[in-house]
Amino acid sequence: MVHPGWVCLLQSLLLLARARQSRGPAGACPLRGKSELNSFLWTIKRDPPSYFFGTIHVPYTRVWDFIPENSKKAFQQSHVVYFELDLTDPYTISALTSCQLLPQGENLQDVLPRDIYRRLKRHLEYVKLMMPSWMTPDQRGKGLYADYLFNAIAGNWERKRPVWVMLMVNSLTEVDIKSRGVPVLDLYLAQEAERLRKQTGAVEKVEEQCHPLNGLNFSQVIFALNQTLLQQESLRAGSFQIPYTTEDLIKHYNCGDLSSIIFNHDTSQVPNFINATLPAHERITAQEIDSYFRQELIYKRNERMGRRVKDLLEEYPNRSFFFAFGAVPPTLLPVSVSSMATSRWNPSPGAMDDSVPLAQTPAALTSSPTPSCSHY
Repeated sequence: MVHPGWVCLLQSLLLLARARQSRGPAGACPLRGKSELNSFLWTIKRDPPSYFFGTIHVPYTRVWDFIPENSKKAFQQSHVVYFELDLTDPYTISALTSCQLLPQGENLQDVLPRDIYRRLKRHLEYVKLMMPSWMTPDQRGKGLYADYLFNAIAGNWERKRPVWVMLMVNSLTEVDIKSRGVPVLDLYLAQEAERLRKQTGAVEKVEEQCHPLNGLNFSQVIFALNQTLLQQESLRAGSFQIPYTTEDLIKHYNCGDLSSIIFNHDTSQVPNFINATLPAHERITAQEIDSYFRQELIYKRNERMGRRVKDLLEEYPNRSFFFAFGAVPPTLLPVSVSSMATSRWNPSPGAMDDSVPLAQTPAALTSSPTPSCSHY
């Protein structure tokens, strides 16, 4: 079984670790009210208008109250809502499950080095033991129990490809477990679109998200899984703390801050293994993995998505589209929006009220200044 939180390549796995204490309520923005917040909404000025909206892969309840009304109004008024993947289609979940599995007849024990397999098994036993203490009273009140949740996330793990096991291990943290049971923002919007009987669609196929991960060579995958286990083992020992956590990500999103430091982690969608403490030969491997993922999962992917967005807008000029993509990667907008500008369409961010910071706005777009959120 694949939890909906695994859709869109598990966009926040690197960040799902122990959240460090922050000033004020968790996830809250230091600004006073919605009128002071930037939004992740871009408006494509045409008749009727269409929109890009940047989502975040966390429980929607953590961010919904901070999303400005202009974004919610754009969603309500649009005719068609498009996501990266169709999160409500059973085929999407089924195809994701199939793509994660080893070839028929193979098991992880057959393909992993013995030491890594033993460490993996030991870590999963630890997670299963700890999971009841990680569950919240609210989760238990909704009928979510530790054994069910562990099986939902890690069931059939011995049949999964090592790269997907690596992602799974990253998601089996206390912070992640406490968030289960509430739809992430992407899924919530998909459910709302369905409830409102809006036409929905997807700009990607499951295979296009899945195959790049399966394209790593064996030595790269083993390196990545080993680094992931080392990181989790260090977290358990209290000797390591992930620099950017889910709480950081939520706070920056709620403040409308497209920080390149934080959001580059979320947009790249996989853990970053580059570490100054690595030996030279391992650092080269980490850089190769990072370069591969950036090319396949950011640049090529955004170019492909941008072309499809452009085609949809040109094919249906009388329809208002609402495109909900993960944090609207900055590399996507020039491909799709600037090419529209050459067709005499006039795109601008936040034309309904709010805009994103100028530093992250493509040159093809123009923006009126809005208050920016201070860092903490």
